[in-house]
Amino acid sequence: MSKHIDFCITCRKQTEYELRMNDVRKRIRGKEHVFSVISAICKTCGSEMGFPWLIDLNIKRIDEQYRIQEGLVSIEDIRKLMALYDIGKTPLSLALGFGEVTLPRYLCGQMPSRQCSKIIGQALESPDFMRNCLEKNRQAIGETAFRKSMSALKRVERLFELSEGMLGCISYIFARLEEVTPLALQKLLYYAQGIFLARYNAPLFDEDCQAWVHGPVYGQVYGMFRDFKFNPIDDERFAVLRGRYAILKREAISVLDVVLGSFGQYGGKLLESITHQEAPWLEARQTVDECERTQNVMEKEAIKRYFLEVKNTYGIDTIAQLEQYIASRKATV
Repeated sequence: MSKHIDFCITCRKQTEYELRMNDVRKRIRGKEHVFSVISAICKTCGSEMGFPWLIDLNIKRIDEQYRIQEGLVSIEDIRKLMALYDIGKTPLSLALGFGEVTLPRYLCGQMPSRQCSKIIGQALESPDFMRNCLEKNRQAIGETAFRKSMSALKRVERLFELSEGMLGCISYIFARLEEVTPLALQKLLYYAQGIFLARYNAPLFDEDCQAWVHGPVYGQVYGMFRDFKFNPIDDERFAVLRGRYAILKREAISVLDVVLGSFGQYGGKLLESITHQEAPWLEARQTVDECERTQNVMEKEAIKRYFLEVKNTYGIDTIAQLEQYIASRKATV
């Protein structure tokens, strides 16, 4: 581990320091807040060392924490909304019913009001709400901006063709993992469905899985993220999925946690290789050639039957049990 060294004005020399987390209290608009900040402490004299970069960092940290505590949207939220609906800051401000300089001011650092934050939050979470805003204020934002935003809105609305269960699972996967490729996402959804079926004798979500050349695939999900190919998915559309996993029940979260803690450690190509050894995929493709495209459905009953066998042999309730199963399959890849 590299050492932190800089000039201490108390010691009057270059000295080693350490970074510590500590809480500070500040009264803002008559209300006391507690914020977590970072301090640089000299290891020689114990005094706090003030660095411009650290001051700037803590100002940013305090701003972010204050907005969260007060339920105010961030500058990043506004930028996501602009990117999500392909709309400039002034047209967006007018579309949401604000003055034309309201969002530009927020983007320059002015603190938004709670009411404006609520409206921006609704626009981020609900395409229906955004559609109503655009149609209501069509004349104010101009025809060109309106048409561009409506085109982007239609892309967002395609997400909601998926079941609530599927949307919740995708939302949870992206909240838990730092990055995920389309290939890995497909396999994680498949394993979550299989383990949930074996545990609770009911599907986690309604969509059927198909036996594609590269393993189990949910066609609608593939269509949404295929442009990323084998790269990690990075898309403004995730803004509308943020927090949507709140609809998931405790049983679903339990299954997703063990799946992400085990299968989620591996890349999509390895997971694909493992699915190629499993009965549901093999049975669904037994009438087609190895590299032939097909939309043959991997029946939920067949998936449940297979994972009941996994349950009986290895167990499916813990990460350790699933890691044993993965290890047994990796050995034959």
